[in-house]
Amino acid sequence: MLAAGERHWTLSDFRDLSATAVAHALSRLNADGELQRVRKGLYFRPKMTAIGPSMPSASAAVAHTFAAPLHPSGLTAASTFGLTTQNTGRPEFATPATTGPGALRDATVHTRRPHTRHGLTDEEGAFLEILRDRARASDLDPAATIKRLIIRLGGSDGFRRLATAALAEPPRVRALLGALGQQAGMPASTLEALRDSLNPLSRFDFGLLRALDHARAWQAK
Repeated sequence: MLAAGERHWTLSDFRDLSATAVAHALSRLNADGELQRVRKGLYFRPKMTAIGPSMPSASAAVAHTFAAPLHPSGLTAASTFGLTTQNTGRPEFATPATTGPGALRDATVHTRRPHTRHGLTDEEGAFLEILRDRARASDLDPAATIKRLIIRLGGSDGFRRLATAALAEPPRVRALLGALGQQAGMPASTLEALRDSLNPLSRFDFGLLRALDHARAWQAK
């Protein structure tokens, strides 16, 4: 959590751990000044600026109270992953819902994302959004971008969850995830499910992620 930089945290970000233990840890970090409590169950990890700690945005807080998943997208997702230092005046999110929350008037919300986004963490949803954009918002060079994405890919369980959700995403997203997963040494069975979902005659624009070691094997143009 402390290494992830500026972002919101909730109990749902730690589904593999005891909810009671996580709640106590979040409360303790809040008391220590490492986190800011936004509301019950929602905390914000600030970053230090020239004028003091950053403040949580109202739009990001609303994203955590919306009934449907509301994941970072565009520059907001890239910033979450440390791929860019750019700030946007209009935060960007994506949701499976048909309409975004009315309270997010200051944000851009992409609707009708696949229903398989339900159950994903903010970071997992943001990962799929970055792949949809072919990491276009990254300020890093291709090698550094790929390294950062592989680090954030996590272990085999997290990758399997992403791969399952990605089966309802556009084919290019599945191909990109497969290439990243193969470079990261993810289980062959999970990679095979992604590969089987692709039309072998199709070719995909990987953008700067064409620098992936196995891009051509995953049908990059």
